[in-house]
Amino acid sequence: MSLYSIFTMPNFASLFLASLIVFSCSSFTLCSASESETDDETPFTYVEGTGKGPKEWGKIDSHWRSCDGGKLQSPINLLDQRVQVSANLGKLERDYKPAPAVVKNRGHDISVRWIGDAGEISINGTDYKLIQCHWHSPSEHTFNGSRYELELHIVHLSSNGGIAVIAIVYEYGHPDRFLSRLFHHIKTVGEKEKYLGIVNPGDIKFGSRKYYRYIGSLTVPPCTEGVIWTVIKKVRTASREQVRALRDAVHDGFEANARPTQASVGIPVSFYTPREH
Repeated sequence: MSLYSIFTMPNFASLFLASLIVFSCSSFTLCSASESETDDETPFTYVEGTGKGPKEWGKIDSHWRSCDGGKLQSPINLLDQRVQVSANLGKLERDYKPAPAVVKNRGHDISVRWIGDAGEISINGTDYKLIQCHWHSPSEHTFNGSRYELELHIVHLSSNGGIAVIAIVYEYGHPDRFLSRLFHHIKTVGEKEKYLGIVNPGDIKFGSRKYYRYIGSLTVPPCTEGVIWTVIKKVRTASREQVRALRDAVHDGFEANARPTQASVGIPVSFYTPREH
């Protein structure tokens, strides 16, 4: 059975099965949440012409070759005329709860990692535990070519190593409440993890039940494929001060930490919208 035929099955069934069939763990695919994204920013940058920019990631480390030769790389440009509209994907089911967390400057981004059980999301009957979230500025995904000021990635992991990421994009406007509660810590955090106490992931507001769904990759090395992406349709707001703080906190060369959009021809994308009565 082809990946395309699995994607077009009724109710978007077997999406997770598709990722297992096509992207089973190998020596080049890291299958642990703590190992999926590199924490060492030294070997790579977002600046082209340095020998370490996005076009060179796949040549820097043999384990990163998917960054160069992968077929389902993220982020992508979400084009309305290419998506398959479906009410059968179902409402995004999330069951988050407050839990202890730490914040860390990973060099290429600022991340919040939960060290307790912070809940989960469910996709096609598979539970994905909430692991961490981090920010990219400007946004990595684009909507019909439009790029926004900020993008939040909420990373989840299933019991067998499957990765599911929820993405939310932001434009300048009113401050984001979740960022407001972390603002002081973001401005003062160093390279070592800083304990935040109890952080409620439920404070992250989606603002819409509509979303895009596709299978892609991590957007930082090793660019592991097989990631289930859920990109929320609604564009939310964050203040200029909040976005500036996230940019200023990361190291030189990472102030703009968005990977360019990747070729998306052949990548099936579905768009969920609730049924209208």
